[in-house]
Amino acid sequence: MNAQDDLIQRWWQLEQTLMDKFGKKPDLESILFLIGLQETGFIQDNISKEQKQDLMHVALCTVLMPSGYYELDHVDEDGWPHFNQLKEHKAQSLFEQENLLKDHVLFYFQNQGVI
Repeated sequence: MNAQDDLIQRWWQLEQTLMDKFGKKPDLESILFLIGLQETGFIQDNISKEQKQDLMHVALCTVLMPSGYYELDHVDEDGWPHFNQLKEHKAQSLFEQENLLKDHVLFYFQNQGVI
């Protein structure tokens, strides 16, 4: 099995795990949103589009921290983490960017004991 096939298999397993838990197949954006909620503890009935984007940004920074793209700078008085970008993302195709994110998301959930 090549690395691409392995990534696909592991991603399908994560999707199935989350589908079993939430009853709906998640896409990458909704998984990032879920990670953002997990990392901030943010709970609110009506979440604005800007808040959703902020939560996804928290998730993106969080999952890319192990590869040295970001570091946690501080957590503000409202419990929102703030990050410093340590290195630029290499110019990649959308396919490569998505695979990089998926691999990091899988690593995040593995470290959380979900998969």
